[in-house]
Amino acid sequence: MKNDCPDDSIRICKLRQKEVINLRDGERIGFVGDVEFNLKTGCIERLIIPGPCKIWGVFGRDQEFIIPWRCVCRIGFDIILVDVDIDVVCHKCESPI
Repeated sequence: MKNDCPDDSIRICKLRQKEVINLRDGERIGFVGDVEFNLKTGCIERLIIPGPCKIWGVFGRDQEFIIPWRCVCRIGFDIILVDVDIDVVCHKCESPI
């Protein structure tokens, strides 16, 4: 079976399997949970990483990390390196409608 994807492309399902590491402090931020696209250009705008779980991991999450695509420094085999101020990219989760 021929792969029609260029060598410099990646599927979203593979992107979600990669752990995001902050270059500023070496801390693990988490795994990609979602991606925001620009509908006009088709380009990725932001990576969304779910924040830490609430009590015992049962009650969901109340924070997420929204990382602008321009802050992605490198995508490796199993990690994504970003350069962000964690306090700036940490946001309260939007409540479901």
